[in-house]
Amino acid sequence: MIRRHIEAQVLGLTGLALGGIDFEHPRGDPGLFGPDSASWKVHADFTSMLIGGIAALLMQMLHPLALAGVWDHSNFRQDMLGRLRRTGQFISGTTFGPTADAERLIERVRRIHERVRGTAPDGRPYAADDPDLLTWVHVAEVSNFLAAHLRYRNPALPGAAQDRYYDEIALIALRLGARDVPRSRAQVSAYLERMRPQLVCDERTREIAAILLSRPPAVSPLARPVSGIMLQAGVGLLPDWAADLLGRQRPAWRRRAVDLAIGGVAPVLRWAVRNGSAHRARRRMELPPPSPDRL
Repeated sequence: MIRRHIEAQVLGLTGLALGGIDFEHPRGDPGLFGPDSASWKVHADFTSMLIGGIAALLMQMLHPLALAGVWDHSNFRQDMLGRLRRTGQFISGTTFGPTADAERLIERVRRIHERVRGTAPDGRPYAADDPDLLTWVHVAEVSNFLAAHLRYRNPALPGAAQDRYYDEIALIALRLGARDVPRSRAQVSAYLERMRPQLVCDERTREIAAILLSRPPAVSPLARPVSGIMLQAGVGLLPDWAADLLGRQRPAWRRRAVDLAIGGVAPVLRWAVRNGSAHRARRRMELPPPSPDRL
């Protein structure tokens, strides 16, 4: 009973709450990556993916044009949980979904991006399908997913597997229209260094951060403390330069306290969740369910 209740709380935050994807059929369909991919390994753990996603959103909003698109065209301020679920559905569907569903999700996002256009406060035009902007959003996202995986799931993931993850997952960015997508740790590091002069933190960036960190996404009030810990972990995951820009630096003792809290929460969530996207995809491939230690 307790396990099912915890699992319901977790899955209610994910794209599974939206329905529309049968992760268990058709049998034998590996999807875009397949069970031997680095992408399946990195994206399988709910805790690290949520923490990485929080850090990714905060980092993405440091780009003035990415910020303008979200500010003008997203209802995140009224529906943070809905945004979390929609983003989660795209990531889980393109990673673990059968091929047809993954292709459908990519095409749907491309169509949405075609309509997202406007002018930023500094007078520059923006478009969600701008290839360079798509690359920024992608790199901010996947670099934080991998960072969270290394901190909270598998610090021993070999460097070759990390590079393979970046190489594999570039497929999604390219299919969405990005260009010059970094495909290794060295390329990602060099890209982020090149982008830093373009990043700023203004009043709207700070407002988005304040809204995100003051409203922990949760299906019920009882789950908010856990979500709050994950939000703090997301802030703590940011590179020092990004935390400095946002004015969200955390002392070392506080980061250690958050890490200890995650270390207590994450094993419970891994024990409880037996029917997530990764589990269902393994059933589609007629593979045994992973133990919580091997997710």
